[in-house]
Amino acid sequence: MKITDAKVFVGGPGKNYVTLKIITDQGIYGLGDATLNNRETLPAKYLQDYLIPNLIGMDPRNSEDIWQFFYRGAYFRRGPIAMAAFGAIDMALWDIKGKLANMPLYQLFGGKSRDGAMVYAHATGADLEDLMDSISQYVEQGYRAVRVQCGIPGMPTASYAVPDKPGENEHYMSDFSGIRPKVEIWNSDRYLRYMPGALAEIRARFGPELKLLHDVHHRLTPREAAEFARAVEPVGLYWLEDPTPAEDQSALKLLRQHSTVPVAIGEVFNSIWECNKLIEQELIDFIRVAVTYAGGITHVKRIVDLAGLHHVRTGFHGAPSHSPISMAAQHHLNAWAPNFGIQEYLVLDTPECDALFPSEHRMKNGMVYVSDAPGLGVDFDESEAQNYSYKPGSHPVVRLEDGTLWDY
Repeated sequence: MKITDAKVFVGGPGKNYVTLKIITDQGIYGLGDATLNNRETLPAKYLQDYLIPNLIGMDPRNSEDIWQFFYRGAYFRRGPIAMAAFGAIDMALWDIKGKLANMPLYQLFGGKSRDGAMVYAHATGADLEDLMDSISQYVEQGYRAVRVQCGIPGMPTASYAVPDKPGENEHYMSDFSGIRPKVEIWNSDRYLRYMPGALAEIRARFGPELKLLHDVHHRLTPREAAEFARAVEPVGLYWLEDPTPAEDQSALKLLRQHSTVPVAIGEVFNSIWECNKLIEQELIDFIRVAVTYAGGITHVKRIVDLAGLHHVRTGFHGAPSHSPISMAAQHHLNAWAPNFGIQEYLVLDTPECDALFPSEHRMKNGMVYVSDAPGLGVDFDESEAQNYSYKPGSHPVVRLEDGTLWDY
């Protein structure tokens, strides 16, 4: 069996999805996702110019050797561009493998550990009452877990993942349009004074059963993160996400000395080498890698297995920048992983997206139920893809009130 061709498509409804299709001489094809949010053309070009010419003629069943060939053969290793491209190839090869076996991928991993996988939604509000309304909407839909973010009084602009005005909270997403990034203004002192009390009010309103998650998005120093974590201990958060910049892994030692709040980190990590010490030293409770950015199923399975040895559970990244292809890969991993924790779920469930990526994966009452179709269980309609093209965009940037650039 040989790979005879591979195609890259860039575009989609509301997002610049980078979709890879690998075709074999037996007519079986596999799909992968290489979407690198707001830098989508880079992994697409890497695939087209460097990786696909090497794929042609390879045996797609040898997914382990192919992964090693691209990773170890690159010399300059890792990084989000390369790992997203490798991840797309690896997903597509596993998709082919599942179709050859006529089995869903979770069966190739070792079968199901659970019937459904719990997901969390993003509740947000311009102020606390607006956030309360958003949480109520998701609770009514059956969600058992929500991430909560709201505006901070006195903050000059809306903070991370927060709308500008009340009433704009339903299905809110940050505006990434335009090549020049928007600027958010941040003040850690105001955040530290306000947010612990806000989280306590949310807990009092919704009771102990609802799982509450909160994302600091890298914006506190280690000392501030430790102070905040200790202050919110009575709230009983399911997790505190990215309390400090991920590059400074030793910072979490200080947090651990002062608080027992569960910590989730890893959505910006690209390999096991960015998170192995955090896992082995048990400085985190949830690992947040994504199948795309972390090099595909082959590599992420290694991370999941390492995490399982150290009481660390999964909490895969699931922002709208992940296409239904990469989310399908994570659905299969979630069904299998003995140390599964929770799955972020912020995909664009629209008729347009369903037409481009038809599948039988289903989300109901805050749980995802994986399809039993062979392989990834998601397809790609090339005729629908012709309706979309690349549109440039950028993440916002953050500055302090005096103009100092800060961590987004």
